[in-house]
Amino acid sequence: MTNNRNNDLLEKPLKGFKGLAQNWKSDITSGFLVFLIALPLCLGISMASGFPPVAGIFTAIIGGVFVSFFGGSDLTIKGPAAGLIVIALGAVQELGQGDAMLGYKLALATIAVAGMVQVLFGLIRSGVLADFFPSAAVHGMLAAIGLIIGVKQIFTLMGVKPQGRETLDLFAELPRAIQEMNPEIAIIGLISLVILFALPQIKNKYIRRIPAPLIVILVAIPLGRMFDLEHEHTYLFLDSHQYSIGPKFLVTLPASLMSAITSPDFSQVFSGTSIKYIIMFAVVGSLESLLSSKAIDSLDPYKRKSNMNRDLIGVGLGNTLAGFIGGLPMISEIVRSSANINNGAKTWWSNVFHGLFLLLFVAFLPFIIHQIPLSALAGMLIYTGYRLASPKEFFKTYKIGKEQLLIFVVTIIFTLSTDLLIGIGMGILTKFIMHFLNGLPVKYIFKPLFTVTENEEQTEFTVDVFHSAVFSNYIKLKKSIDALPRGKKVIIDFSNSHLVDHTVMENLHQYASDYTHQGGIFEIQGLEHLKAFSQHDLAARKKPVF
Repeated sequence: MTNNRNNDLLEKPLKGFKGLAQNWKSDITSGFLVFLIALPLCLGISMASGFPPVAGIFTAIIGGVFVSFFGGSDLTIKGPAAGLIVIALGAVQELGQGDAMLGYKLALATIAVAGMVQVLFGLIRSGVLADFFPSAAVHGMLAAIGLIIGVKQIFTLMGVKPQGRETLDLFAELPRAIQEMNPEIAIIGLISLVILFALPQIKNKYIRRIPAPLIVILVAIPLGRMFDLEHEHTYLFLDSHQYSIGPKFLVTLPASLMSAITSPDFSQVFSGTSIKYIIMFAVVGSLESLLSSKAIDSLDPYKRKSNMNRDLIGVGLGNTLAGFIGGLPMISEIVRSSANINNGAKTWWSNVFHGLFLLLFVAFLPFIIHQIPLSALAGMLIYTGYRLASPKEFFKTYKIGKEQLLIFVVTIIFTLSTDLLIGIGMGILTKFIMHFLNGLPVKYIFKPLFTVTENEEQTEFTVDVFHSAVFSNYIKLKKSIDALPRGKKVIIDFSNSHLVDHTVMENLHQYASDYTHQGGIFEIQGLEHLKAFSQHDLAARKKPVF
């Protein structure tokens, strides 16, 4: 595997206020388009999390107007994410014990403390954690989150109140939800879903540039007015059944932003339940944020690298502030960040503008938000959940290797039946068991064995890796590679290795791309004697036993 130097290096945009002066047109345009995507998603994520609708707006405003200035990342959009819905809703329900407002305030306290923990993560340089977790377990966790979001939002889309709270119970309830669905509410939700699934199939480049969530809102609001959701009333469907409809199926906002500010309740912050959710918000939120930033760095046309530790500090401070005023937890969000790049953003000022547009819209045009049907927001979240857990994700994992699919599925099953921490923990445990069966010695679990040599001219460095290179010992290997000078030739030689896992292959492939873009040459050699677990280029490999 060899990467050659790219000679067409783009001139990087200026930073700070000079960058604003240089790129304000492209950044303000992208910020506005991202705002159109973010607004309905913030509302939907808030309500799915058991928070007031405005909570997600608070978080996105803080993520844009406040966190951007910490400079950890150039193009990521900070805001609430679907991946944390499961944790936020669990915190509200478990801490509140039936009292939604109490649960909300107690959950805010866990978010504020988790933000402080994330700041600590950044200060102790924990950004490297993005390279630790096995890829299949992470993707399994995200797929499980997608399934949980989808099944919970189906009830909102159909206008039916679920009876159960646990995920598996909700799956069992789906037949009842279909039988009892409110037709007019379901029509709005189903049309929203059709738009979201159909728009990416349209080939016209101008139509595809229109944000799908915006089209959903432009269609759903007139439908809501046609069905007169603003007023409480009943209607007959096919002259056979009477259904109730009214403002409860629309987004509800407070009279003003200031009146929506809610203080956290720290009275139970040291309870076992609160500590569990603090850990979940801090660990899962940090992991999702780091992985998103890592993915967006690979899409940046200027190949700028995020300072993961500084980004964690910024996100942590933003979460602490969000917890103190009534907001959801935030991460570097990948969907909005990808849209930010696709819309031509050049610097982090696009994130600032996206936050400012949200602030202005909610402050001066709240009556428009009130017209949005909840079933349309549910449709957006179901679509988001589908993308996380689509059949393509299962097939893509299978192509990398059957063992990766097993880790993926184990993580999903345990996440659905227990919680996120146990789910990803079981995924990691499954990975370790596989490595032990493939000959990984205990002494190499966290400590790789390798040597670094250089030629006389100090222009070529060879890293010889011995025995095992796996996800759990990759961080130390990466630190040694990071210490090598840029612009040279680096060779990673696995000739003396017995086992190289998929996570290491994937990380080194990305590292090679980054190193090459910086003007160097990065080669991976010595894999010929290892047998790949599949035909995939990044499949795990081990030495055959004869």
